[in-house]
Amino acid sequence: MIEETGQVVAVQGDFAWVESERSSTCGGCSVRNGCGTAALARVLGKRPVRLRVLNPVNARVHDTVVVGIAESGLVRGSLAVYIAPLAAFLCGAVAGQFVGNYFLAVGSDVAAICGAVAGLGAGFAWLRRFSRATAADASYQPVILRRQIMTGAAGDVAGRTLQHKHLEI
Repeated sequence: MIEETGQVVAVQGDFAWVESERSSTCGGCSVRNGCGTAALARVLGKRPVRLRVLNPVNARVHDTVVVGIAESGLVRGSLAVYIAPLAAFLCGAVAGQFVGNYFLAVGSDVAAICGAVAGLGAGFAWLRRFSRATAADASYQPVILRRQIMTGAAGDVAGRTLQHKHLEI
């Protein structure tokens, strides 16, 4: 289970909208200066990400929660989003080139381009159907695992920072 901490900003029936800051592990990496991911993280900054998640713990607005998603669902979803359209694109290009070479009077390059565009469109259409079919599948949905309660706040008027302990429920 992949976990992330966030704050509930809205509740709608069995779902909650949770906001968390985009995090990156680039600060501890030895090649961060030459990495494209680190450059992208610097450009995007720490803008919050808002997710619609299942709310089986009945979290309320302003609760700090731990959100999780199954690794298998994340991997399958990632493969569907990245691999399926690319595979359809390549299959369409090969099919277009074959049709152009053996059945049409047009050059194989034009037919390959048309086939690639058609394959990409078919890949996106399949992805849309896949997305709708898995929208209700719990293995693809992020879920609130538990609430966290902030306790033990200590500070004084001299301006010391507050220290918090996290207790997980």
